[in-house]
Amino acid sequence: MKIKHKAMKDLRHRIFNIIEIGNKNDIPSSLFDKTIVAVILANLLVTLLQTFDQMSPYMGILNAVELITIILFTIEYILRVWTADYLYPDEKNTLRSRFKFIVSIYGLIDLFTIIPYFLPFIFPEGAVAFRIFRVIRIFRLFKINAQYDAFNVIASVLKEKKNQLISSMCMILILMLASSLCMYSLEHEVQPDQFKNAFSGIWWSVSTLLTVGYGDIYPVTVAGKIMAIIISFLGVGMVAIPTGIISAGFVEQYTELKVMGGPVDGKGFEYITSRIDDKCGLAGKELRQLTLMPDMVPIMVIRGDRKLAAKDELRIERDDILVIGVSTLN
Repeated sequence: MKIKHKAMKDLRHRIFNIIEIGNKNDIPSSLFDKTIVAVILANLLVTLLQTFDQMSPYMGILNAVELITIILFTIEYILRVWTADYLYPDEKNTLRSRFKFIVSIYGLIDLFTIIPYFLPFIFPEGAVAFRIFRVIRIFRLFKINAQYDAFNVIASVLKEKKNQLISSMCMILILMLASSLCMYSLEHEVQPDQFKNAFSGIWWSVSTLLTVGYGDIYPVTVAGKIMAIIISFLGVGMVAIPTGIISAGFVEQYTELKVMGGPVDGKGFEYITSRIDDKCGLAGKELRQLTLMPDMVPIMVIRGDRKLAAKDELRIERDDILVIGVSTLN
């Protein structure tokens, strides 16, 4: 029994290593990742083609491809639930680990990718209403994020600059509300059918501030046109603020990722690298679990030909190169 239990445990661990994204050195794991990406794209392509009337003669083929992709998604989901205890090693109970994966963001995306296909069979009367859930499949694209560090950099920039972005969005919201009320006051008496209420002014201010300019609602009075000119100029500046914040964040992130060794002028840091092997005991741990000196901070993890941003939830693998920044100011 012990031998069978160990064999089953080894099998589950091997499956976990295969289905977890990021190990290019493992051929089955790399092949699995590429296959899942192809299946995701095929599923989304079928979903788009099914909306075209011209594809009616090929609907049988499209439905068959959709069924195959859903079956593969279901198998993948079952395997991820089955091996969830390796994804969350800190959870002592296997059921808690599996529940934690099910309610996680990626777990919910996987689940809601599968459910819309089967709901019409369970509730035929609501088949039309359930079609809207097919839109959730687009979120499967976020599963590709872990394979490309560019997506991780985007998430890191947005997380790092969230306070500045929230401030700029608040400024835009205040300007939008103020301009909508002003335009409503100036234009309501002249064209009450266009500026019926404050919401009509908000629609105009959004299209103007964001430089969309739909043209379905526009001022006709002199005061309204002057206000529109002022709001248009302010809108260009307001939209440029979050754009500049994000652009600066990208420059900072990529500059940091390119630093590989030696002191960095003006930063008071130098960088050391360490290759992860079986002896160090760090393989399989998340960065948040590392115990470092107060003057040390993880910068990035080099995995093959990729440079991964140092996130707390990033799991270290064998043969990774860990880049640690050490303060030289002390």
